[in-house]
Amino acid sequence: MSDANVRIPEEAKDRLAAIAAAEGLSLRAYLARLAETLLTPAERAERAEKARAALKEWTGYAPTAAEEQELDSELDRRLAQAAAR
Repeated sequence: MSDANVRIPEEAKDRLAAIAAAEGLSLRAYLARLAETLLTPAERAERAEKARAALKEWTGYAPTAAEEQELDSELDRRLAQAAAR
């Protein structure tokens, strides 16, 4: 295992260390676990494509790119509305 130095603001480091400690982990262990659980953009795209294929197979529903954009916009609007409450 190699070490890496990462320069981040002190406040960010302190926040991450506090989160790690609350979970009973060192900052190193927490960051390693985080890296293992997050998806890369390519992995997210692959999962989304698999989900679209499953949706089409199960229900016959295959939204167009325009429909997907409209649904994404609606979801963004609703999330912003909920966050403002």
